[in-house]
Amino acid sequence: MPVIAMWAHPRALSTAFLRMMIARGDVTVVHEPLVTLVDEGHVELPGVDGGTVTVTDATEVGTHLRKLGRDRTVFVKDTLEYRYEHLFADPGAITDVTHTFIVREPARTISSHYAIKPTVTCPEIGFEHQWELFDLVSRTALRPPVVIRAEDLLRHPGETVSAWCEAVGLPFLPEALNWAPGERTEWRRTRKWHLDVERTSGFSPVEKSFEVTVANNDTLRSYHDHHQPFYQRLIRHAICIGEDS
Repeated sequence: MPVIAMWAHPRALSTAFLRMMIARGDVTVVHEPLVTLVDEGHVELPGVDGGTVTVTDATEVGTHLRKLGRDRTVFVKDTLEYRYEHLFADPGAITDVTHTFIVREPARTISSHYAIKPTVTCPEIGFEHQWELFDLVSRTALRPPVVIRAEDLLRHPGETVSAWCEAVGLPFLPEALNWAPGERTEWRRTRKWHLDVERTSGFSPVEKSFEVTVANNDTLRSYHDHHQPFYQRLIRHAICIGEDS
C-alpha cells in the first residue's frame, strides 16, 4: 500500500483536504507529524496494531509511516514553515512516497498567517521550502509529484479531488466531499489554526477580510515579493481544472 504525502505551505486549505480524507474512511490519516516533531520534540503516530507510538526522530517518522502502509494506504499531511533537512540529506528514503502539493495565492495566505501569528518570519510563509521540496522529489522520486491549487478545490471540488485521486491511484469517493463540522482530535494541538475548517461541511469559499495585508504592510509585502516567484513556479505544474484555472 502506498504512502501519499500532501505538502502545503501554511494556510493553503490543506486541513480541509485532510478532513475530506478522514471522511473517506479507507485510508490511515496522519496530521502534520514533522511540524509537530519540530515544535514539540516528539510526535504521536498511529500504531501498527492499534493505539499510538511516540516518535522522537525525523527519519523514524518516515520509517513508521511505511510500516503503516504495508496494510493500508497512508495519507500524511504536513506544512512547510520549516525546511526539513533530513529529507534533503537522504532523498532516497522518500523515493517510494507519492508526493502531492497544494498551493494557494500568496497574498491571502500571508495575511491569514499574520492574523494568527503576527511574529511570522519570511521563511515560515513556506512557498520557498515547498518549491525546494517539489524540485527535489521531481528529480528523485519514483513517481512525478502532483500539484493542485486551493482555488480549484474551492471552485471545482469534485473535479479537483477526482483528478487528484486519479493521479495518486485512489478511487474517487464523491460522498467524502461532505463531512460533519466540528473539532477533530487530529488537530487539537494546533486548533487555533484550524477553526475555519471546523465550521465547514465541505469545500466552499469563506468570506473573510484581514486588517493587516500585503497591501498595507511593508513587511508582509516583502514576504510576498520573496515568495511569489516560488508560487509561480509551483502553479506551472498544477493540474488544470476548469476553464478559469
